[in-house]
Amino acid sequence: MVQYFREEIETMSRDELDSLVDERIHYTVKYAYENSSFYRKWFHKNDVNPQDVRSHEDLRELPIISGKTVRERQPPETDEFEFKSTNWEDVFTIHETSGTSGTPKSFFLTWDDWNRYAEKYARAFVSQNFTSGDRVVVCASYGMNVGANTMTLAAQKIGMTIIPEGKCTFPVRIMKNYEPTGVVASVFKLLRLASRMEEGGIDPQESSIKRLIAGGESFSEESRAYVEEVWGVPVYNTYGSTEGTMCGECSKKTGLHVPEDLVHLDVYDPHLENFVDDGECGRIVLTTLLPPGGKTGTLLLNYDTDDTTVVVTRGKCDCGRTHMRILNPQREAETVWVAGSPFNRVDVEQGVFQRDNMEYLTGEYEAFLYGDDEEVTMRVSMECRDVADCNRDMVEDKFLKSFLKYKPGLHEAHADGSFNIIFNFTSEEGLEFYKVRGRPKRLVDRR
Repeated sequence: MVQYFREEIETMSRDELDSLVDERIHYTVKYAYENSSFYRKWFHKNDVNPQDVRSHEDLRELPIISGKTVRERQPPETDEFEFKSTNWEDVFTIHETSGTSGTPKSFFLTWDDWNRYAEKYARAFVSQNFTSGDRVVVCASYGMNVGANTMTLAAQKIGMTIIPEGKCTFPVRIMKNYEPTGVVASVFKLLRLASRMEEGGIDPQESSIKRLIAGGESFSEESRAYVEEVWGVPVYNTYGSTEGTMCGECSKKTGLHVPEDLVHLDVYDPHLENFVDDGECGRIVLTTLLPPGGKTGTLLLNYDTDDTTVVVTRGKCDCGRTHMRILNPQREAETVWVAGSPFNRVDVEQGVFQRDNMEYLTGEYEAFLYGDDEEVTMRVSMECRDVADCNRDMVEDKFLKSFLKYKPGLHEAHADGSFNIIFNFTSEEGLEFYKVRGRPKRLVDRR
């Protein structure tokens, strides 16, 4: 039987949903004008009357703001947090983004914000067949980032039990003692956890785990398939941010559902000049949506997330949900250009995780770009289970066929020698990122 967290909203007809979105856009824009010093100046500067913005079509006529805009409107650049959109008395918690793109951006959440954020994750959990009685290990930071805390509050709304480890390096006795039914972690953390369990005499496929959630970074379908093979359970995708996106893949795994009543998402071309049609890749531009009478600590209108995606469909999903679905978003910061053609870290990952390769590889990898406008070399380093036993020729061949298959510009550049791809095979923990603190950067442009 299909389960919903809020069935009347999640299954609302497209016409009703669009009307609800328009109502919330109108209220949200009015709220922004009245409660944010940045937006008051922004509307005046752009000669926009907030009362005239009544639909998502009107919203699209407004300028787009960026993370840089937010950072420039907070201390130490300014005396106050100009994006803060409520009184200090209503601020429940203060958060910062990771700062991977520069100075961390500050966000202020009211208790209402927390409940809306948590509902987004609760809908995703339920759509992935989590329910009351499930016990889930969360391997995400319980710091100033909102993800882990939001999942924990979402679990309370469902009746799930959270094991708040924060990191995936916890003792494997946790898996024996508490018999969790799920784990939230990145693809690579899930693979490392499975390896540690096997070393501790626990077969991941014979464990209590029933389903996994891969969050924290985008991944290739090949790496997801391999994690599912290792664990013997389905792996679901989530996409969230401090800015409040929180989209979740349902059990049908045909795209991530966008909670359209709580966040408005448009997809723009790379130059942020026009929107792209559904089915075309573009940059995610989001807008906070408030119900009439609602309050928020930080509000964003037409905010460029620096992530890219494709709207798969706005039609009804086989799970019964009607909210639009998007492909797994990718970070623009993880995209590079060679010979006039773009590729992302996920494209490299896809080449690594070709199934035959995984007989020899652990899945850990990193890639570095060197060169100039005339000639570029990409060095791909892959970690082996046993360097001496690795079938290097086969791995290289599988990688190249996968990586170049749908990239005619790169294929031509590779053939004429202006784009070289060389391979490096290392023993376990032989990659450069093991020597660097923090999240591994797997595609590094050193040109």
